[in-house]
Amino acid sequence: QVQLVESGGGLVQAGGSLSLSCAASGSIFRINAMGWYRQAPGKQRELVASTTTGGSTNYADSVKGRFTISRDHDKNTVYLQMNSLRAEDTAVYYCNAAIVPRFRVTPSNYWGQGTQVTVSS
Repeated sequence: QVQLVESGGGLVQAGGSLSLSCAASGSIFRINAMGWYRQAPGKQRELVASTTTGGSTNYADSVKGRFTISRDHDKNTVYLQMNSLRAEDTAVYYCNAAIVPRFRVTPSNYWGQGTQVTVSS
């Protein structure tokens, strides 16, 4: 069984910072891409940032220059540092990872439980 467990999030004033982390655990052979998505009320889930095993990163235009994704391969953990937060960043943030479980060949897509980020203006 593979799990993604998120931590961080909370309430912050506009202009402030928050950090999210997501640790993968369980029967893991290899982790490919990891990333963060978010879903605001009444909106579709959208990609915030992602990173590959090679270290390439991709960001939504709305967060470029403010958010930074990083990854600790030894700890199977991905982080999202969010600076200069805005009210429009308010959403539930979900961790996502493409993981090849042990005794498998192809990756499966896994999601964390979600963590609320609220930015007050």
